[in-house]
Amino acid sequence: MKALIIDDSQLARQELRHLLKSRSGLEIIGEAENAEEALSLIDEKKPDLIFLDIQMPDKSGFELLEELMETPEVIFTTAFDQYAMKAFEHNALDYLQKPIREDRLDQALERAALKVKQKAEKDSSKYLSLNHQVFVKDGESCWFVNLSEIRLLEILGSYTRIFFNDQKPMIPKSLNYMEQRLDPEVFFRANRQHIVNLKFIKKIEPWFSGTLKLYLQTGEEVEVSRRQSIKFREIMSF
Repeated sequence: MKALIIDDSQLARQELRHLLKSRSGLEIIGEAENAEEALSLIDEKKPDLIFLDIQMPDKSGFELLEELMETPEVIFTTAFDQYAMKAFEHNALDYLQKPIREDRLDQALERAALKVKQKAEKDSSKYLSLNHQVFVKDGESCWFVNLSEIRLLEILGSYTRIFFNDQKPMIPKSLNYMEQRLDPEVFFRANRQHIVNLKFIKKIEPWFSGTLKLYLQTGEEVEVSRRQSIKFREIMSF
């Protein structure tokens, strides 16, 4: 596993690097002391795993994750235990409270190795696979969401609303940006406003002027534009 350490404390980074140096199967490929440095390193080095402090100057660990489209596995490291419940509620891989205990670190690394292996086995496309997770933050709430859970994306100005489970948060990314990263065999651009996960379609009906209307399993209805209706018929034909 290729890993990054992200923490504004140099001492904390040194201590974690010392703990990790004796762990096999792990390579520390860089360190960052703030979110901006971390974003550059993540983009350049494509780590499998990041050790992420939550409270940092300028941008928090949560705010850093919000700017990523493709999220590595995340182990939060922080001195403040009030974040633990929030981290676990939103499917973080693990949460380590400083000072970090070696037995807890080993547990976290075992989980990380399993998740990274599972992801590698399923990744064979230039697009993000359904096994990939994205970090979504809306106000004080945040989630790690597998793409397989997302049934619908809807543009709202310069934001995109994401529908998964009973949640509908918005992220500061355009629908065009999202479309470029999503597998077109799963996520279909129905019109200028919507991208639909084909696996969530319950029923399809002819609509006006040769268009189609899609009914999702969870009740949403999406009208497909005339051009995309032609494309949809081609995709769904044998």
